[in-house]
Amino acid sequence: MNSEIKYNKHNKIGVLAPDILMPNKEVDLEKWSVVACDQYTSQPEYWGKVSSFVGDSPSTLNLIFPEVYLEEDNTGERIKNINNSMKKYIDDGIVIAHPSCFILIDRKTSHTESRKGLIMAVDLEEYDYNKGSQTLIRATEGTVIERLPPRIRVRQNASMELPHVMLLIDDPERTVIEPLMQKISGYEKLYDFVLMMDSGYLKGYKIDDPQTVSSIIKALENLADREVFNRKYGVDNEKGVLLFAVGDGNHSLATAKACWENIKKTLKSEDIENHPARYALVELVNVHDDGLVFEPIHRVVFNVNFENVLNGLVDFLCDCNASYRMYETKEQMQKDAGDLSKNKKAHILPFITNKGYGLVVVDNPKCNLEVGTLQAFLDELVKNDSTVKIDYIHGDDVVYSLGSKKGNIGFYLPSMNKNDLFKTVILDGVLPRKTFSMGEADEKRFYLECRKISL
Repeated sequence: MNSEIKYNKHNKIGVLAPDILMPNKEVDLEKWSVVACDQYTSQPEYWGKVSSFVGDSPSTLNLIFPEVYLEEDNTGERIKNINNSMKKYIDDGIVIAHPSCFILIDRKTSHTESRKGLIMAVDLEEYDYNKGSQTLIRATEGTVIERLPPRIRVRQNASMELPHVMLLIDDPERTVIEPLMQKISGYEKLYDFVLMMDSGYLKGYKIDDPQTVSSIIKALENLADREVFNRKYGVDNEKGVLLFAVGDGNHSLATAKACWENIKKTLKSEDIENHPARYALVELVNVHDDGLVFEPIHRVVFNVNFENVLNGLVDFLCDCNASYRMYETKEQMQKDAGDLSKNKKAHILPFITNKGYGLVVVDNPKCNLEVGTLQAFLDELVKNDSTVKIDYIHGDDVVYSLGSKKGNIGFYLPSMNKNDLFKTVILDGVLPRKTFSMGEADEKRFYLECRKISL
């Protein structure tokens, strides 16, 4: 039996203190650790700088597939190199095992002094990304099945996984992660270093004593208690307990699930429980952590005539009394947006083109959130014209830089209140895709820890 699963298999919530692979002491961690592969997808210059900085040093850059390159012709060769690098790093001792442990993380960025997290593994049998799911682990936004095949090709023959998945817990009393910070001096510090590309600092502490591991699992089980859950959200037993909400990396976790389902078909029933690919490595974060900020995810549309897009949007929302207007200055646009927002029901969608700023005003929207109003149209736009591309952008400055170019249009979206997340998903189901982002692009999870997923 897989030792990590044997050690943990009796808890009720599918949580695993996994065998974590970490780079050895000789590895330069600043070059080893790179940002999540789904960031800077319209900025190949960022990944070019990362490659130049890493050079020939051991790095997770060699173990991932930055999505900026997904449409290139050499994807097969790149995946082969990823698989070879994984095997080499294991065989050559570049990564070494830390058995059955959690890792407590303290992340500093240019935007926050501290964001706490906990590296663990979760049972993919407790996760379902499909609409209407009532599982312990649930997506917070719609999963686009068409996005999975290229990601499955990357993972299906991989010997290791590297997480950029961040799961959220709704723990206002701060019972799971925060008590660990009070005992931090008693844990072994595994790393403390500067992240590349001015992305802050990262500290990590190993938690492997059975008493502390058990206390963490017990605290999570308390959050998942049926009576506690029902009182907290004002629901009855018809709603399944939601313990872990996927905050970042929804399609990455969905890919792990799809690969596991494929593997499971090849296994004998007695082997299903113990296969390492049944679990996925994640970072757990409390949605109430002071260092966790929900940022909006904006949209930039490429290869379009912006006037055609705006007219198409107004036509698409013809039942909602939609219109748009242009402004000579950003200040005029912002003032008008403030005045129009006094109509609490209306959706106000600021935009930028090569001709300046503007607003789309939707007086009687059918969706609860602005992102839903816009995304329904954009999905239809892409469906009807394969030349149109959409990117999901963090940061107003990037929206301006890309949206103000001829042939593009950028839409600015408002942020979501993070305290509403769990109750909204429990009562209403998944949010429109790309509704929120947990921080700016440089605050995203950086790859560092690994875990074997093949026998």
